[in-house]
Amino acid sequence: MAEDRRTYDAAGVSLATAGAVVDRLRAAVESTGARGFGQFAALHPLDEQRLLAASTDSIGTKPMVARPRGLLRNCGADMAAHCINDVITCGAEPLVMLDYVAAARIELDQVAELVEGAAEVCRAAGVALIGGETAEMPDVYREGELDFAATCVGVVDRERLIDGSAIEAGDVVIGFPSAGVHANGFTLVRRVLEVEDYDGPDLLAPTRLYLDAARRLRGRALAFAHVTGGGILGNLERVLPAGRRVEIDWDAWERPLVFRWLERHVDEDELRRVFNLGIGWCAVARDAEPGERVIGRIV
Repeated sequence: MAEDRRTYDAAGVSLATAGAVVDRLRAAVESTGARGFGQFAALHPLDEQRLLAASTDSIGTKPMVARPRGLLRNCGADMAAHCINDVITCGAEPLVMLDYVAAARIELDQVAELVEGAAEVCRAAGVALIGGETAEMPDVYREGELDFAATCVGVVDRERLIDGSAIEAGDVVIGFPSAGVHANGFTLVRRVLEVEDYDGPDLLAPTRLYLDAARRLRGRALAFAHVTGGGILGNLERVLPAGRRVEIDWDAWERPLVFRWLERHVDEDELRRVFNLGIGWCAVARDAEPGERVIGRIV
């Protein structure tokens, strides 16, 4: 029945508010000389040839599901992969990462799981985890809950910057599979778990790292989109130039089982608006090569 369908807004998270925050803060941020505000990676000149690229994010509420199931380490891996994926959307090479753990009470084992999970991804990416911070704030956080955030910084040559400005009608969108839900939408996932349990590995699988795909496509890619909150369309729209839009073939790939489970409780439009639905990374290019999955086109 319609009244039984779950939505992100009803769960307490407003994507519209998130967009409004970006719009409200834009003038203040850009007045400091910032470039790329609202994009996956913010840019700042390092010298005449190179730009620094940086991104920061938080794990959100995924630990509330992962910790009781003994998978908190996956959340550490999520945070590292998420920030690296954001930085490499502009063609940058990721260099260093910092992390931040906050809780009502710091528990060493939990912090170790998070940092060890992040370090594993950093090693795979050749990124140095150079430091971080822990904070105990019992007046801010609920007892037993925690937050984990990270910042990644990379560097890109100006002539190799990938920004979507050359995208034209007729270009193709190439999709790369996700490992499952990744790290976005868990406030809604938790509401669905209250109605029906799900224990498939794709529920809490860590965010896939797309560094190899990004490196392979440099020189061909006109834009990259990391599919996080906002879904496939919402994140592709962030890299499209004015006058362009994308049409997605929603039947071009098979969704992981976790999204079949979510379909029983969340309407299709809401699923597309909130989740990656099995595509965690997109590249826009003139044409696809054999073996690449085309999931849409620019019009």
